[in-house]
Amino acid sequence: MFASIRKDKAFYISTMALAAPIVVSQLGHTMVHTADTIIVGQFAGRIPLAAVSLVHAVFMVVLVIGLGIAYGITPLIAQYNGKSDYKECAKLLSNSIWLNVLTGIILFCAVYWGSMYAMQHTDQDPLVVETAKPYLFILGLSILPLMIFNAFKQFTEGLGFTRQAMNITIWGNVLNIVIALVLVRGMFGFPEMGIRGVGIATLVDRVLMMIVMATYVLRSKNFKRYMSDFSIYFLERTRIKSIFKIGAPVAMQYVFEIGAFATAALIAGKIGALEQAAHQVAITLAAMTYMMASGIASAATIKTGNSFGTANFQRLQKFATVSYRLVLVFMIFWALIFALFNQYLPLVITQDTEVIGLAAALLVIAGMFQLFDGTQVVGLGVLRGMGDVNVPTAITFVAYWIIGVPSAYVMGLEFGWGIQGVWYGLTLGLLTSTALLYWRYKTMIVRKMNSTVHSQTQSA
Repeated sequence: MFASIRKDKAFYISTMALAAPIVVSQLGHTMVHTADTIIVGQFAGRIPLAAVSLVHAVFMVVLVIGLGIAYGITPLIAQYNGKSDYKECAKLLSNSIWLNVLTGIILFCAVYWGSMYAMQHTDQDPLVVETAKPYLFILGLSILPLMIFNAFKQFTEGLGFTRQAMNITIWGNVLNIVIALVLVRGMFGFPEMGIRGVGIATLVDRVLMMIVMATYVLRSKNFKRYMSDFSIYFLERTRIKSIFKIGAPVAMQYVFEIGAFATAALIAGKIGALEQAAHQVAITLAAMTYMMASGIASAATIKTGNSFGTANFQRLQKFATVSYRLVLVFMIFWALIFALFNQYLPLVITQDTEVIGLAAALLVIAGMFQLFDGTQVVGLGVLRGMGDVNVPTAITFVAYWIIGVPSAYVMGLEFGWGIQGVWYGLTLGLLTSTALLYWRYKTMIVRKMNSTVHSQTQSA
């Protein structure tokens, strides 16, 4: 294996160089909510922490729909940029902006009415629901600027420019933490706002990130060849459809997975506020490593997409294998960290000893499903690069909603295993997704290689 790694050194370096800034950018989305959770957990108490868990559960389902739609432009930009069709890249950007704006408005409405209804009709603690309402509304307002930010971000990533989005995300998160601390604690003459404060901080952060990212793309010399043909007024149905055709299945993949974890939070709420708070602590920590793995998956999409476009299937398999190996090493490392420091990591988020004790038990289980979570998201990334989005969407539905969520409910409530049982059910869903996606990838690559050989034989 080590000889193989030395032989493929260039593939590892290339993938890691592309993935590293994406990892930071992807992590930034989670870090906003992680910062909210930490600040509320440290300064506001158990009920507000449970309210944050509830809001993030329903909000993340809505948010990932937007992220999936925004992602639809990235493979297209990579393909057309490879053909040096800069004008088409510019037109795709303008259509992506319009599509993302419309999506942002629709998603805000979904947050305001749909999520509010869900919170009030799923047997949640009434005090938790009442505490969550203002935070959910303010967080919903931040969707639109985030969607516009992502239109420009996914455009640049499709071109291989990943560092600027990373830098903006880092500074945005620093700003979010500072504003949240000031508003939650009522510093420098501001009133003590509690959970509303973290919502306002997130909204301000995302508006500023949108402005800076758009300014960078429109004015940087790196994109001059594209911006010469760019017009915000260019709008065409066929291009919006081409972006949506990729983005919608990706969004559904996100929804099926994040929705499963959101449902797990609701199941935890049926068990009790303590279990819901502990679930939030553990899932917050696990979500950070998932977003890092998602960055590797995005790099896999770009690398395998370039190879797929030129029918270089040997190169495609190299990048797929490298991506799988990288994510396995990465997730094994974090699984060990979770297992060894499970009693200490929750202290970052809360000082409640009961919550810490239960969250520590969940982190041991989290260490187990880290492996499956990482490999399944890389599997999705590889298949997206190959233009395969519909079958993987069906796979994620089966894995999470036929296997994962029912298992979590039965193990958690029917078997009486509590919140640990809920997490065992989620682990089973992740294992199913990993196995089926890898099988799909191997089936696809064999089929494409055989088709290419057949075509070459006929031509000869």
